[in-house]
Amino acid sequence: MTGSEAPSSFRLAYVPGVIPAKWVRIWQERLPDIPLELVMATAADAPGMLRGLDADAGFVRLPIDRTDLSAIPLYTETTVVVVPKDHLMAAAEEVSVADLADDVVFHPLDDTLDWEELPGRPAIERPATTADAVELVAAGVGLLVVPQSLARLHHRKDLTYRTVVDAPQSRVALSWREDTTTDRVEDFIGIVRGRTVNSTRGRTQPQAQPKKQRSDEGAARRKPAAGSSGRASAKTPRPTAKRGRPRRRS
Repeated sequence: MTGSEAPSSFRLAYVPGVIPAKWVRIWQERLPDIPLELVMATAADAPGMLRGLDADAGFVRLPIDRTDLSAIPLYTETTVVVVPKDHLMAAAEEVSVADLADDVVFHPLDDTLDWEELPGRPAIERPATTADAVELVAAGVGLLVVPQSLARLHHRKDLTYRTVVDAPQSRVALSWREDTTTDRVEDFIGIVRGRTVNSTRGRTQPQAQPKKQRSDEGAARRKPAAGSSGRASAKTPRPTAKRGRPRRRS
């Protein structure tokens, strides 16, 4: 359903690796009276939160089941392999999936990449989370392939990462429950899509200021006096004195 009722706040879910700060700042500038609440969610849990209305909208990682969810794809991330700084791959600018064949590559339970065939050699156990997998990479027992934002999120001084040119990529999208496209959701869609505050599709357009009225005094100066035809009157010529003949002296 759609509605114009303004909620007390707007709840925005986001998955690890997504940094919503820019959009939150714009929201606070345009809608200062409506607080925006950030809700962290795992990539697996985010769609369920939207369906259960635990969040009004959210940044998710595709693919998701879009049976009852709308989604606007925003960007695609570079995929990288996280390695120890002293690993041979650290000397390369980029690598391929084939270059990982001899290494153990962790595949955590919260992996967001849609692999047709997992790279490298499988680990004995799958780490529960990406954070756990990063710890194992730091221990020197394997490598990890993730979206670049997650490599940055779990950055360590003893680790680095390199682009994997032929790996699957993760797409980030803005999603919300299709039957709850409220005015506030439309507001946030406009912000994410870069619409200006004066956009004809925006929900926060300021009303145009009326033109200043002409002052009565100015209008009076331009208004002709009552009974006047409006034409400038001709000046009345001054009367000239008649000259007589000079008198004779006696």
